[in-house]
Amino acid sequence: MRLPAPPLLIITDRRQAVLPLVDVVATALAAGCRWISLREKDLPVSEQLAWAEKLSPLARRFGTRLTIHGDIAAAASLDGVHLPEGGDARAARAQLGAEKLIGLSIHTPERAAAADLAALDYLIAGPVYESASKPGYGPALGAAALADFVRATPLPVIAIGGIDAANIGEVMQAGAAGVAVMSVVMRAADPRHTVRELIAALRDAKS
Repeated sequence: MRLPAPPLLIITDRRQAVLPLVDVVATALAAGCRWISLREKDLPVSEQLAWAEKLSPLARRFGTRLTIHGDIAAAASLDGVHLPEGGDARAARAQLGAEKLIGLSIHTPERAAAADLAALDYLIAGPVYESASKPGYGPALGAAALADFVRATPLPVIAIGGIDAANIGEVMQAGAAGVAVMSVVMRAADPRHTVRELIAALRDAKS
């Protein structure tokens, strides 16, 4: 399955958001983002689904893929699921079918090499740089190490962790298929401007 274009995944965190989360998402979509993943894992599934119901009309309006982090059952009513490292991609594919987008977080090239090619559409690797969202969440890989992940698998590798418009070129040069961000958009006073900068940087990196 082809990844959304542009290859910019915005992951939600209402606790970091400077603006109401619905407003952040609406502004990001208006600025050109076409891939959002709901990551509010501290909430009960019922409340996560309530957020999904709030965001789904926006996603449909802009032709955006709306996925969810972690919960395969909840993903049945959305466009896919993103699994944590160690998640059962084959079970997710069996439950969700061929049309859903399924990804997996990994933290070593060995995990990338072992990823289920038949069940997964993409991998997320990181943190590439120090992350404001998850300070201390493992050592920063750096772009050179990210390239090891890319070489280890034929699956598209999405880079995450401390990514902004200034360093997108470096991660794309390392072979990343796209980038995932959270705090740089959630904490932005002007998410529209931030998203446009990110998309422009992706476009420049691919040109």
